[in-house]
Amino acid sequence: MLLFATVVVAVYVLSMGYVYALRGRERFVSLTEYLRKGWPLFAPLNCALYLMTQRRARAPILGDEAVAELQLLRGHWTTFRDEALALHHAGTFEAVANPEAASFYDIGFRTFYKRGWSKFYLTWYGTTHKSAQRLCPKSVALLSQLKTMNGCMFAILPPGGQLSRHLDPFACSLRYHMGLATPNDDACFISVDGRRQSWRDGQAFLFDETFLHYVRNDTDQYRVILMGDVERPMAWPGRLFNKAYKAFMRVMVVPNTPEDARGLGNRVFERSRRFMAMGQELKRTNKARYKALKFAFNGTLALVLLGVLYLPVWLVGQML
Repeated sequence: MLLFATVVVAVYVLSMGYVYALRGRERFVSLTEYLRKGWPLFAPLNCALYLMTQRRARAPILGDEAVAELQLLRGHWTTFRDEALALHHAGTFEAVANPEAASFYDIGFRTFYKRGWSKFYLTWYGTTHKSAQRLCPKSVALLSQLKTMNGCMFAILPPGGQLSRHLDPFACSLRYHMGLATPNDDACFISVDGRRQSWRDGQAFLFDETFLHYVRNDTDQYRVILMGDVERPMAWPGRLFNKAYKAFMRVMVVPNTPEDARGLGNRVFERSRRFMAMGQELKRTNKARYKALKFAFNGTLALVLLGVLYLPVWLVGQML
């Protein structure tokens, strides 16, 4: 048992070290930034997926031809554009970002709303949103023909909007972006591991969202895109491993409207809203106490997630 625990700790430390100091060319400013924004909790699982990713899919940014069936989406990009713009003109994106709605409580994208970013889910890891079937039937029908799209949404960023430098926690997919109604200007761009990519209407690309990246829209126009999680191209052992990893993503389903299914993560996050409001008030009046409570809360959450993720590994160790 001691040997097994030692191996687990060693793998954990080595994985964190690789992500922090060796992966890609962009670096965290400090170890503190990595611990706050780098999701070290998931480093061993992500490193296992990196190891089993096919060589052709290891670059920070790839053309959408890397996954052949995605050409279907580009061939029908105006269909997606028309349904996304209908949502935009109806004020649907603003409604989704309303703090009084369950749709606001999205753990994965919770910090993005500050700069005007919003989204409308079409599908998410096995769930097709009823609101999407009602409001975007053609888009949903097209997505249903794909085997590699794990989840998909429309995303909007207003003029002057930006997303600060970050990386996503889960490496089970690659991120897909297709321009629908964009500024068609290099001043509206995403930077992934130091490489800039701007959007153009009807054009698409893939990127690995577990590299450091940020977004800026330094134009006077909205940016509307189709955004999805595409199956990471992997060797067969990785595909088996990834099935279990993706099961965790299914509890993160977030509704657009009350008619949609909700995951456990969304329910828990919404119920914490009163405590979040109290936390913001405490931050304003007593920063030292706020930081202490925040550290305790995040630490507890990390331990719970760690237990959920590594319980199967511990059970295997008990049987060996």
